[in-house]
Amino acid sequence: MNLSVIIAYIVGVSIVVLLGRLLVVPLKVVFRLIVNAIIGAGILLVINLVGAFWEFRIGINPITALVVGLMGVPGVILLIALRLIL
Repeated sequence: MNLSVIIAYIVGVSIVVLLGRLLVVPLKVVFRLIVNAIIGAGILLVINLVGAFWEFRIGINPITALVVGLMGVPGVILLIALRLIL
């Protein structure tokens, strides 16, 4: 084999590996956001169901969904704290 062919194979494989890694990292972030949103929405649902006995509810709207989706459980705690303060 010619040396230039071997170098071309090495460069090609390196590019494929680099592109694979660049595509996997955003997928991990998206997966983490989806998991946070599902867990946060479940906690908000439970809080609204249990809080109905004491007339304590947190409205589910785009802002609260964004806070819970980005922050997860700490976002729910933040919303509860804001609801108690305001």
